[in-house]
Amino acid sequence: MPVRMRTALVPFAALPLVACAGQQSALDPQGLQSTQILNILFIFLGVAAIVWIAAMIVLAVGMLRRNRTADQPLALHQPFERTAGRVVFILGLATLVIVLGLSIVSYAGQRTVFAKDEHALTLKIIGHQWWWEIRYEDDSPDKSFVTANEIRIPTGQPVKVELESADVIHSFWVPSLTGKMDLITGQKNELQFTAKTAGVYRGQCAEFCGLQHAHMAFAVLALSPDEFGRWRDNENRSANSPTDQLGKQGEQQFRARGCALCHTVRGTLAGGQLGPDLTHIGSRTTVAAGTLPLTPAALGAWIADPQHVKPGNLMPKMPLQSNELIAILHYLEQLK
Repeated sequence: MPVRMRTALVPFAALPLVACAGQQSALDPQGLQSTQILNILFIFLGVAAIVWIAAMIVLAVGMLRRNRTADQPLALHQPFERTAGRVVFILGLATLVIVLGLSIVSYAGQRTVFAKDEHALTLKIIGHQWWWEIRYEDDSPDKSFVTANEIRIPTGQPVKVELESADVIHSFWVPSLTGKMDLITGQKNELQFTAKTAGVYRGQCAEFCGLQHAHMAFAVLALSPDEFGRWRDNENRSANSPTDQLGKQGEQQFRARGCALCHTVRGTLAGGQLGPDLTHIGSRTTVAAGTLPLTPAALGAWIADPQHVKPGNLMPKMPLQSNELIAILHYLEQLK
């Protein structure tokens, strides 16, 4: 093969390795459950590879040692029949041992994957077309709050998520932390996982749920316990009232233009329940369920024309003047 051709093929040969790491890769586990799932996968792949290689070797030997057609093909050869019977019996026994062994491995792994901890942090996650409602629940109501499209958890602590759907079937999946679990209307499913290391991990709806299924993502931010505690204390607070004139104007326009009919901003007159809670939207990392990074330009584009960014979503395009858009954008940026 010419040197130039080999050089050109190197990037294509390395391309599959790109999927082996990153914030959304099942081959880069950062949680107890995802590590166990990957271990089971490698065990099953290893056994399957050994069986396949053995079958190919037997096939190759048979093809190389084949004899001519016998003069009497229906005649029985007792030594050969006895040997063949023993081989079939041994292979059948080996198959039984392999299947039982893999079943035991799978069962042992599932005990870790589906383990329940009474002291786990409990979240209720509700799937909508096409965003995620995240409810942090606590025995004390004043410590419970709602956010959207972003999950923050402490490292080293089990997290239990109770999964529900408000419309169609969705599927919760964070490849680096745990496996998949469906969200089904009228049914509550549960999933538990533990993040081992701090970092940002991308989650995705893994069940086709409509036009914008591909744009129904979320971020999981694993924080140190102390950092998570500070974040949770801040999330429990109501939104800060704007102190500057542009911010006050933005809050007024937010209500006047109908945004408050769909969105909640705790501590204000905005109490809509149809869309995501925006109490602390300024501290999030993305907008429109992971579709855009949360920057002033992206947030402004989303407010101005959400149907252009994410066609088919339930947020209508509002006829805003430029000064109204700037004021609302300024107000939302202050909600941290």
